[in-house]
Amino acid sequence: MKDIAGRVGVSVKSVSRVVNGEPGVSPATAERILEVARELGFRRNDLARNLRQQDRTGTIGLVLRHSSTRFHDRLVQGIEDVAEHHGALVITAGSRTPERERATLLALSSRRLDGLLVVPIGADHSFLAAEQATGMPLVFVDRPPRHLAADAILADDHGGARAAVDHLVRGGHRRIAVIGAGADLHTVRERVRGYRSALRAAGVEPDERLVLLDREGRAAAEQAVTDLLAGAAPPTALFTTNNVSTIGATVALRRAGAERRVALVGFDDFELADLLDPPLTVVAHDIVEMGRRAAEQLFRRIDGDDAPARTDVLPTRLIPRGSGEIPA
Repeated sequence: MKDIAGRVGVSVKSVSRVVNGEPGVSPATAERILEVARELGFRRNDLARNLRQQDRTGTIGLVLRHSSTRFHDRLVQGIEDVAEHHGALVITAGSRTPERERATLLALSSRRLDGLLVVPIGADHSFLAAEQATGMPLVFVDRPPRHLAADAILADDHGGARAAVDHLVRGGHRRIAVIGAGADLHTVRERVRGYRSALRAAGVEPDERLVLLDREGRAAAEQAVTDLLAGAAPPTALFTTNNVSTIGATVALRRAGAERRVALVGFDDFELADLLDPPLTVVAHDIVEMGRRAAEQLFRRIDGDDAPARTDVLPTRLIPRGSGEIPA
């Protein structure tokens, strides 16, 4: 800590405050301290880690954006299966904005939980470096952290999207639109990248007028598809990046009487998707397994595993049911 303090030009106490997650240091100075700590190869204090292990609470935290969607319900199911096996409780907290995410993560960390699982939404998670330095295990789920080396459990978003669009291309489609939510989300970016990769592999240059992102919620997706169908050159197929967008697109197609002439493949399966007319073709992945793997990795870290951060990518699979098989 003396070396870090000397390089930054602050007191050892200031360095201690930053690495222990205590207040009293300006954000700019704290960031500089962490930057120098990384340059000097600073590692978390083994004594602090051992004290944390000896003072376990039997509680882990889960921070996510929503808690009422099918995705998060199934994710929590997988996490709680593993937590129960370890005799631990799961505290779930919401974070609808990056600012709220930061405040929630720091608040939970200050309560000295045994570890934290995060479904991130922010663009910078370097503020958690101090928590890592004092031995707080962190595992990110569904999306990787930004500006922080930490474990992550992801789905193959790029590969799943590419398989979906390949499927539509094999049906003769060339004007394929993509409808999705936040363009800055890792999952959406990867799924759109897979969409573009599949089109270019088929010799089709993506038409950016058919890429409609930042359509948050069912109503926004429904309106986006309605506008596309009313255009001069409507798409013959749709790829939706999550189940909320898929539902909105389905409603728009049904209202326009286009559900049997416009193909649709959605990312993420959901209940009753196979009972619609036509049944929905989807790209699915095992969300419960994602939760299990994330929790298992977190408990390995809690038990002292200090191997370098790793990223596990779960496979996806295309489930043809009818809506994606409508020919161009």
